[in-house]
Amino acid sequence: MSTFSGSPKVLKGGLVLLDPDSGAVQRIIVLQYNPETVSRTLSPQAATGEGDRSEALRLKGPPVETIKLEAAIDATDHLEFPAQNANAVQLGIQPQLAAIETILYPASSTLQLNHTLASVGTLEITPAIAPLTLLVWGRQRIVPVRITDFSVIEEAFDPALNPILAKVSLSLRVLSINDLDFNSKGGSLYMVYHQARERLAQRNAAGAFTALGIQGIP
Repeated sequence: MSTFSGSPKVLKGGLVLLDPDSGAVQRIIVLQYNPETVSRTLSPQAATGEGDRSEALRLKGPPVETIKLEAAIDATDHLEFPAQNANAVQLGIQPQLAAIETILYPASSTLQLNHTLASVGTLEITPAIAPLTLLVWGRQRIVPVRITDFSVIEEAFDPALNPILAKVSLSLRVLSINDLDFNSKGGSLYMVYHQARERLAQRNAAGAFTALGIQGIP
């Protein structure tokens, strides 16, 4: 039985970790299955001059955008072919879960170094710098984000208690030029995302007053 050769290739969403200074790619995390839904919330950054009428229409910057998604990770297919999937046999889906979880952790080597510095009397220790995390959801949405919440429900296990099926929930806060240096790699990527929104809006068909049941603005 052959498959239709003209079927479009389904792209997958994922996360890309970059060095915040050089922009070099450190890790690419491809979601095994695309979430069925993606929830986005935009909170406008309006000027807050209460009672000042000159501030009513002013925007201080881009809106605060929050993205929530839930993705499934399943080792069932891999376990059917154990010879080609040694990790799944030995560890289940723990490597996939750890790849996302460790985005939230400073490197253990950094923790060890900080402990060493503290033990010799260093008074101020600079917090660790995390990689720049990008959500990649098609070509039109490549945007810097910070994971604000990560939760996982492990739903099935192998005999060694390795999880083999789980649902991962991610809450992501889009990092705009309010959060990142305008000239940094992250700031540049945000502006590309911002400008892509503007171009898409321009391609929306213009409406007409008649569709609203009016002839014009009084």
